[in-house]
Amino acid sequence: MLDVAFIIPGTNVRYGIDGLIGLVPVIGDVITTAISLWMIREARALGAPMHLITRMLGNVALDGVVGLVPVAGDAFDVMWRANVRNMRLLRKWMDKQPR
Repeated sequence: MLDVAFIIPGTNVRYGIDGLIGLVPVIGDVITTAISLWMIREARALGAPMHLITRMLGNVALDGVVGLVPVAGDAFDVMWRANVRNMRLLRKWMDKQPR
């Protein structure tokens, strides 16, 4: 929902709630970064190793910092999809764990 909930009509470009909230200068980026950090906290609670958490934090940090730049940051936010990247990393790690 945060990164790919909607499609721009007539294109294959997907965006999510993160991109919409991020349109509100500064406050929107702070809110979406906080939501992303909550997801990382949940990954840590699942027992994800520190190297994975660090990588996930890097994705969120890049998304948050570049997202602060007006207009270009919003476009980057739609294309970077830090939350999708982080979920892929977490799922890949979880798939390797014994059941």
